[in-house]
Amino acid sequence: MASNGATEEIDLYEILGVSKSSSKNEIKKAYHKAALQHHPDKVPEDQREESEHKFKEVSKAYEILFDEEKRGLYDTHGMAAFDPSKGGPGMGGGVDLDDILAQMFGMGGGMPPGFGGAGGPQRPRRGRDEEQTYQVTLEDLYKGKTVKFASTKNVICSHCKGSGGKEKAKPQTCERCKGNGVTVGLRSVGPGMVTQERMICDTCTGTGKIFKEKDKCKKCKGKRTTSEKKVLEIYIPRGGREGERIVLEGEADQVPDQTPGDIVFTLVEEDHETFQRAGDDLSAELNITLVEALTGFSRVVLKHLDGRGIHIDHPQGKVLEPGQVLRVEGEGMPLKKSDQKGDLFLIVKIDFPESNWTADPAVFEKLKEILPKPEPPIEATEVDEVEYDSEADIEDFGANSGDPRAGGGWEDEDDEEGGPAQCAQQ
Repeated sequence: MASNGATEEIDLYEILGVSKSSSKNEIKKAYHKAALQHHPDKVPEDQREESEHKFKEVSKAYEILFDEEKRGLYDTHGMAAFDPSKGGPGMGGGVDLDDILAQMFGMGGGMPPGFGGAGGPQRPRRGRDEEQTYQVTLEDLYKGKTVKFASTKNVICSHCKGSGGKEKAKPQTCERCKGNGVTVGLRSVGPGMVTQERMICDTCTGTGKIFKEKDKCKKCKGKRTTSEKKVLEIYIPRGGREGERIVLEGEADQVPDQTPGDIVFTLVEEDHETFQRAGDDLSAELNITLVEALTGFSRVVLKHLDGRGIHIDHPQGKVLEPGQVLRVEGEGMPLKKSDQKGDLFLIVKIDFPESNWTADPAVFEKLKEILPKPEPPIEATEVDEVEYDSEADIEDFGANSGDPRAGGGWEDEDDEEGGPAQCAQQ
């Protein structure tokens, strides 16, 4: 090491184990490997101080060599290029482990929002939300519903007021996180690639302080929170939709020095056996008989989501066809914060009688007299009487097309007799 305040001359390439001609990709791979090897969380506690120093060296080397401009300065002037006392740009007042981790692993610089800083660990102002899904029927969404349920959550210990220790007991600095309240770990995400993960220290639960066993609160055992069951209720609004969120503000787990987050329910609409929904509209099948399709009807055709019968009066003379749609205004889903509703679309489905529904020939003759007469017969010079399959499937349409690659094309009849057709001699 240089003396008299001179800049320490170190070989950054040697620290990373690469040559001066190494590419940026090679430098990055070497850094990931070295960072994983020397990270303080990966070594025994008695070696952490030495490992942290080595980790900082590795990180400093990467920061300079991966940046083309800084690498050029280092290759030309050495570490003196980064000494502010010699006119260099410096390294931002010294290398900080958290800052390096943030820069190297894409955290955007510094500790995550709500953590770190000169005053010690600063807890996020607001706790995390608890996300849940809630299955809901179409009837519930049509009529609206209030649901009560029991929720078990963590609340701040009433005995120690969230300190975790007995009255007047003094905590010690957590050795696991060094009083920061968070730990930093590296997780492998692929060959030679690692990513940084920050998490609340599980030893001190993010406080940076711990109590001796004899000094812990008797009620919460030093955890600062206790479990409590509470009856909550949610209101499913009339006209609610799939994916809609219902928020219970401040009902998530409590954590000392935080504003509790929310419990958020996302509605998941169950399929209905009768109705289909599209926005504020509903659709359903209108099942009628052939007689009703031909002669009209007046009856309740289905039961609505609120239990009401929907009555249709279809006049005689207006024939209904399969697939025809009847639109009933104002019988769809209710619109939120409004007295209006969407529309109901009824899709006609005609139930034809089964084959051989009657054995009386006179009935068929009577129907021929009553029903409209068929079109005049088609005249043809030659007629073939064919057999047919009344149970055919339209999916088989085109199955007899054959494979053009397998031959089967047109051939001249003379070819089959052994030679090409001959032109007649004039």
